[in-house]
Amino acid sequence: MQIARSPGSPIGVFDSGVGGLSVLRHIRAQLPHEDLMYFADSGHAPYGDKTEQYVVERALAVTDFLLTHGAKALVVACNTATVAAIKAVRARYPELPVVGVEPGLKPAAAATRNGKVGVLATARTLKGDKFLQLREQISAATQAEFLLQPAVGLVDEIEKGDLAAPAIAAMLEHYVAPLLEQGADTLVLGCTHYPFVRAGIERVLRDHARGDVVLIDTGDAVARQLGRLLDASGLPHGTDGVATLRGYTTGDAAALAQAFADLLDLKPAVEKVDV
Repeated sequence: MQIARSPGSPIGVFDSGVGGLSVLRHIRAQLPHEDLMYFADSGHAPYGDKTEQYVVERALAVTDFLLTHGAKALVVACNTATVAAIKAVRARYPELPVVGVEPGLKPAAAATRNGKVGVLATARTLKGDKFLQLREQISAATQAEFLLQPAVGLVDEIEKGDLAAPAIAAMLEHYVAPLLEQGADTLVLGCTHYPFVRAGIERVLRDHARGDVVLIDTGDAVARQLGRLLDASGLPHGTDGVATLRGYTTGDAAALAQAFADLLDLKPAVEKVDV
C-alpha cells in the first residue's frame, strides 16, 4: 500500500475506544494546523483482555484503513496496542512515521522522591514484553521500584461516558489505594483512558491525605514526538486553511460523537465503518 507523503494529508490517530481522545487534545493543541482522523475501534474493545495476536491483527487492520484514507502519519494512542502491536505496524510500513504511547516510567522515575512509583494500566499492557523490558531498563538505571496495578474493568466503565459514575469512583479507590499503602509517591496513568478520570484519582489521593502524589500523563510528550517526526520527514502542514477532524468507529457512531462533545467539546463528522 502506498503511503501518503503530502504535508497536506491528515494524521491518523487510533485507540480501542475513546481513551485516545486524551492524546488527540494534546495533538490539536500543539499542531493546530494538522488535519486529523480519529479511529475508535469500539466494536472490538477493550483490547486489555484480548490476546496479543488479536491486538496485532486489529492494529494492522485499522492502520490499513487509515492509510487508504490518506494518513501521512500514525499515532497509536493506546498503551495496550503500542505494547502489543507497534513493532508489527512499523515492520509492515517502515516508511510511515509512527508514534506510540508508552506508560511514562522514565518521567515517573525522575519525579519520584522516595523511589516508589505506582503504575495503573490494563492487564495486557503490564504483561507485555515491551513494557516489562522498559521497566527493567529504567529500574536498573534509576533504582526506582515500579508497583504494578492492573485496573480490570476501568476502561469499560470510562467508555460508558459517565465519568462521575459511582462504579468508577469505587474502582479508582480499589485500584489506587493499594498503591498508596505501598508508599507510591508518583502514579503513572498507563492507559490513555485514565486522564479522563484524573479528577476522580485526585479525589482518592485527597481522601487518603496524599495530595502530594505526582500524576504522570504522557499525552503531551506524544504530541511533541509527532511534531518532531513530521519535521524530520518534511511533512508538517502549513499554516493556511482550517484544520479538519473526522471520526470513525467500528462501534456506535452516536456514542463516539457524544464522547467528542462531552470530553473535548467538539462536533466532528463521525462515521461507523466495518473494518
